[in-house]
Amino acid sequence: MISMALMDKPMPAPRRATWRWQRGLTWVSIPLILLLWMLLALRMPSYVLPQPWEVLHEGLRSWQDGSLPRHLGASLLREMAGFGLAAVLAVALGATMGLSAGWRAFMAPVNSLFMSIPPIAWTPLIILFLGLGEASMLAVIVMAAVFPMAITVEEGVRSIEGGEVRAARTLGATPRQLLRFVYLPACLPFITAALRIGFSQAWRALMAAEMIGASKGIGWMVSTGGQIGNSSQVLLGISLIGLIAWLTESFVFRRLEARYNHWRGR
Repeated sequence: MISMALMDKPMPAPRRATWRWQRGLTWVSIPLILLLWMLLALRMPSYVLPQPWEVLHEGLRSWQDGSLPRHLGASLLREMAGFGLAAVLAVALGATMGLSAGWRAFMAPVNSLFMSIPPIAWTPLIILFLGLGEASMLAVIVMAAVFPMAITVEEGVRSIEGGEVRAARTLGATPRQLLRFVYLPACLPFITAALRIGFSQAWRALMAAEMIGASKGIGWMVSTGGQIGNSSQVLLGISLIGLIAWLTESFVFRRLEARYNHWRGR
């Protein structure tokens, strides 16, 4: 009952006020970026740096001819599939490393190896093995996201003190109750942080991989626009990459963290 009460406890009022103030600063920074963009565009040729409304016009044209929805849908579908698979693998791997010292020691050099190598470096090799297509895109996403997420989940599992588990078992808690009322509340702040990190890593890796081995997608738009000298298309793709990442972080992951991070340390 105590754990359920903690789960339902709302965010304190001062913390809500701080969060709203930070959100307000976020909405101020975006117009400033656009203003800086327009000022720079005035001093440069339009084929190098077009004005924001020229990029918007390119986006409307691409939407009307159907190319933008096709590229946008392809990238989002790849991201959701790859990120979802990576999240499942990361939670399982991170929980295993957190509970088993032997498995944690075995995986330590593997984690260091894969986290130190940029995912884009694996892309040519993955394409050689899997060929050009969706399988290679998913493999790049999983390799980019799974290890950072797994390490964060591992930290969450290891943050659980043995006394809490022993006390719950002494009170007759079943394995299912341990998972629900001890492990899950303690790990949720770490899991939400892991998802935020993993989504960012997966999104960046996907964009880089699409520039190399895809025939559609936002990354492909940027690469193709650069090859044909269409700077409006390049900036449209870059703007979409940043906008999707910002919207996802602001309206999904930050809200999850605000909901669950106050459990940490309880």
